[in-house]
Formats: sequence, structure tokens, C-alpha cells
Amino acid sequence: MKNMIIASTSTLAHQSYLEYLLPTLTKHFKDCSNILFISYARPGGITHEEYTAIVRLAFAKINITVKGIEEFENPVQAVQEASGIFTGGGNTFVLVSQLYKNNIVQPLADAIRKGTPYLGTSAGSNICGLSMQTTNDMPIVYPPSFKTLGMIPFNLNPHYLDPDTTSTHMGETRETRIKEFHAYNSVPVLGLREGSWLEVIGDKITLKGNLTARLFGQNQLPKELETETDLSYIK
Repeated sequence: MKNMIIASTSTLAHQSYLEYLLPTLTKHFKDCSNILFISYARPGGITHEEYTAIVRLAFAKINITVKGIEEFENPVQAVQEASGIFTGGGNTFVLVSQLYKNNIVQPLADAIRKGTPYLGTSAGSNICGLSMQTTNDMPIVYPPSFKTLGMIPFNLNPHYLDPDTTSTHMGETRETRIKEFHAYNSVPVLGLREGSWLEVIGDKITLKGNLTARLFGQNQLPKELETETDLSYIK
């Protein structure tokens, strides 16, 4: 049975890494003394090892040890044997490319389906949807497929931003880009604002956090969703 936390971001303003999520993660990973960190999306300028060190420091606050996937000779085995898994943010194109390159797309999906507790933030959340096509990231590498894990029956747009009515910027808003996606695709898209996340238990999907989320459907007006809303109806 799926057991997932799918968060918009790892870090809120004026907080340390994962700070706002730690009370939730204490419960989420309560049966895990250690977890596997998938560092493939690593932000530019740091190594996989440096990224894992940041995550290790955060999880030490709740007495959970972390091993980075880069420490294993066999990434598939690492995923299959993990008692808990966290995929961090960075660039979604890089993340998906590395997941395919290391042949762990299917093993990761299988592990989540069998109940391995999973945490995703940003890019690590993007891959939980049907495809990565609603990411905000630059296409700096070319993955073999845009298809992702399909753990939820819609796509995500983490870090969703509302239009700034006071700005003189005339470029595209997030809402405009999602409408462009819907010109060619019928998959619903959930805009996750910073500080919000999805809790997935089996087939039940619940919006959590202190902010609302914005749901976009093809040829439909966007809908505001309050925290604690059951999103299991979205197809």
C-alpha cells in the first residue's frame, strides 16, 4: 500500500532544510532507522556527496540515518532493499535521465507500491505524477522519456506561484504555462504552493499544509482546494 509524502519544496523562507516537514517525517518514517536518499536531481554547483550531507544533517534531527544512492554499487538493489526512500529536488530533467540510466524507474515504482515510505520534494515530487511535463525546470539534458512513476493520477507543478498583479513583468505566468500544457494534454495538473504537500495512503490522496492548492483541468476553470481536501476523485 502506497505511503507517500509529496511536497512542493524542501525549504521554506527563513527555515533550515526540511524544517517545516520534520514533525510529519517523524511519523512518516517512524519504522525506519535509516533511509535511502536519491540525489540524482542535485542542484548545480554541489556534488552528490555534498547533497547527501545536507540531507543527512536534517534527518539526524529526528534520529534517522541517511545513505546516498551514490554510495551503492547497485542502485537497483539499493532501492529494492531500502526501508525508506527520499528523492530530493534539483533539476527534473537530470533526475529522470538518471533514473532511466540506472534502470530504477520501475524498481522505484514497485518499492512505493509495496509500501516503502517515500518522500519527494520538488523534482522528487514531479516524478510521482503521470509525466514530468509540467515541471518548471530547464531542459538541460534529454531524458529517454517524459513518463514518470504514475503514483498519482495527475501531474504536479511544485513551487506554484500566483500571478503578481503589481508586477510589470509581461512574461508567462505558471497558469499560462499550464494552459499551454492543456492545449495538447488532458491530464489534470495540481499547482502545489510552497509549504503544501500531498499525503498518499493507498489510493487516498489528501492535501496537507497551511496553504491551498490550485487544480487545473483541460477546458475547465481553475479550482482552489483547501488543506485537508481529499483529492482521490481527480482522474
